[in-house]
Amino acid sequence: MNKKIETPYYLIDERKLLRNLKKIKYVRDNSGAKSVLALKCFSTWSVFDLMSKYMDGTTSSSFYEAKLGHEKFGKETHAFSVAYSSDDIKALKNIADKIIFNSVSQLNMFYNDIKHIKVKVGLRINPGISYSHFDLADPSREYSRLGVTSEEEIMSVLDNISGLMFHYNCENDDFKSFSVMLDKIVAKYEKVLSKAEWVSLGGGLYFTKDGYPLDKFCKKLKSFSREHNVLVYLEPGETAITKSCELVTTILDIVKNVKDIAIVDASIEAHMLDLLIYGTPAKINAKDGKNEYIIAGRSCLAGDIFGEYKLA
Repeated sequence: MNKKIETPYYLIDERKLLRNLKKIKYVRDNSGAKSVLALKCFSTWSVFDLMSKYMDGTTSSSFYEAKLGHEKFGKETHAFSVAYSSDDIKALKNIADKIIFNSVSQLNMFYNDIKHIKVKVGLRINPGISYSHFDLADPSREYSRLGVTSEEEIMSVLDNISGLMFHYNCENDDFKSFSVMLDKIVAKYEKVLSKAEWVSLGGGLYFTKDGYPLDKFCKKLKSFSREHNVLVYLEPGETAITKSCELVTTILDIVKNVKDIAIVDASIEAHMLDLLIYGTPAKINAKDGKNEYIIAGRSCLAGDIFGEYKLA
């Protein structure tokens, strides 16, 4: 007997999720690049058993994300933080395969604590170029704190690291843009790359999008890997789960203030915060029509608005 699920709830479509995961595996098989799930984007561990069959581990932006990845996903556990505390490093030593530092000062501060253990040490580099539709999410925005910009600083610690991270994309679905920027990074950091064993190209690459030239993408990654003799990592987050998840809600009331406002049993602030932060409307699964509605949440936040739509 089917039991009705009370709203609001998130619905993950396994078939749609698999479609993305199979593309990730295709890239993995045809380029040699490993993929680790970016937990800052998606951390619903109920599907980790499925995802781990197609991916190589997880990457995190905090200790508790790393702990979640280690305990629930398994495989490789990559740790990154804009700034670690001494307690973070003490805890990460027991669970992380790679610890990536955001600055040379933090690397120098904690290097003696980790140099005698098996963990691989990496450094995030800010290449000064990026792709992002939003300044808020642009990793190379003016005065960005994300990654090291000084080549002199980078060279000073090369003997203490085994890998590099270049995270310079956000929702980049343009292969040509990715390719051109990677070439610029190679030209600028050739000496640095020659010393690395592995390179993470970060996340923000929408390569599971329909029509994305996967074979060209694989060829580019493989060429980069062979040219510099490095193991390449990708950090898919949204691209791993895009179009596979929905927030299901119920309309509780319709009020009128010049326009019709449908109030649902959810909140953009609580359930889809990214949309509020970036000021973008939610995509909805409903038939288009002539009736105009603002769909709003039921929190006390005046701007708790999912968007404005024409519905049947």
